[in-house]
Amino acid sequence: MKTIVFVSQDIVLINFLDKVLKDIYKTILFSNIQSALDFIYNSLPDLLVLDVNPNDSFTIAIVNNLKEDPISNQLPVITILSDDAVIPGWESLFVEDYIRRTDLENELLTRLALCITRSERVVEINPLTRLPGNISINRQIQGRLDRNVSFALAYGDLDYFKPFNDKYGFSRGDEVIKITGRLILNIVKNSQPRNSFVGHIGGDDFIYLVETDTMEDVSQELIDAFDRIIPTFYDLSDREKGSITSIDRQGIERTFDIMTISIGITNTKTRSFSHYGEITERASEMKKFAKQFKGSCFKTDKRKN
Repeated sequence: MKTIVFVSQDIVLINFLDKVLKDIYKTILFSNIQSALDFIYNSLPDLLVLDVNPNDSFTIAIVNNLKEDPISNQLPVITILSDDAVIPGWESLFVEDYIRRTDLENELLTRLALCITRSERVVEINPLTRLPGNISINRQIQGRLDRNVSFALAYGDLDYFKPFNDKYGFSRGDEVIKITGRLILNIVKNSQPRNSFVGHIGGDDFIYLVETDTMEDVSQELIDAFDRIIPTFYDLSDREKGSITSIDRQGIERTFDIMTISIGITNTKTRSFSHYGEITERASEMKKFAKQFKGSCFKTDKRKN
C-alpha cells in the first residue's frame, strides 16, 4: 500500500481525504509542512499532497528545499489550490502537479495514481528502501567532482546477511534492509541536513556522502545504532547464542555470527578524483578491508595515491 502525506488545516478536506482514500492508500495527515518534515525525511513517502496558498512563502520555501535536497528531491508533490487561486509561476514552486478543489471529487484518485506512477517511471529509486539507486548515486558523485566540491564517500555492506536471509526468509531479510536504509538516512540527515546524500546500490550495499570532517563520527554513530538494533531481528535463542546455523555459498552448513556492518571510506581531501568510478572503487577497496575485521567497523583510506 502506497503512503501519501497530506498537509492541510482544513478539517472538511481532511475528513474527505480520509474517507475517500483510507482503503486505497496509507494516509498520514499533518496540519502544516514543518510538522511533516520528520516523517518525510525518516520514511520517504510515495507522494506529498499540499493544501497551500500560493502566497504562503514560508511553506513554499520548505517544499522547495525538500525538492532541492538530493535525498528527497524524488518525492513527487501535488498542491491543492482553491478555485480562485492564481496559478503561481512554477519556477518558484517546485511541484509536479496541482488540482482545484472543485475537481477533487472527480479527479483526485486519478491524479494521485498518475503522479505516483509517473514518478516511479522517471525517478530511479529502490522500491524497498525508497532511496535513490545507481544512476542517481553516480550523478550525485560526478556532480560534486565536476564542481570540485570537497566530500567524503562511504560504502556500507552487511556481513552475514545471506545466511540470515536463507534461515529467516526474504520477508525478514527485507525488513533488515529497510531498517538499515532508514538508520543511514536518519543519521546522515541529522548530522548534515543539507547537501548530504544517501543511496541504495542494491541488495545490502549502501552509499552515503557527507562532509569529510564529520564522516567518521557519522559512521561510528551508524555502527552503534546498527549493532544495537539488528540483533532484535533474530530469534531469542539465536540472539542469546550470538550466532545462527545456516548454509554457506558452497552449500555447507556452518555457524555464522550476528550480522554486522562494514564501511569503507574515502574522500577528496586525501587525493583528487575525476570520475565517480575512481572514488567508488577506492571506497569499495576499503570496505573489503573492513570486512577482514571481526565486528562492525569502518576503515578510512589515507593513501595519497
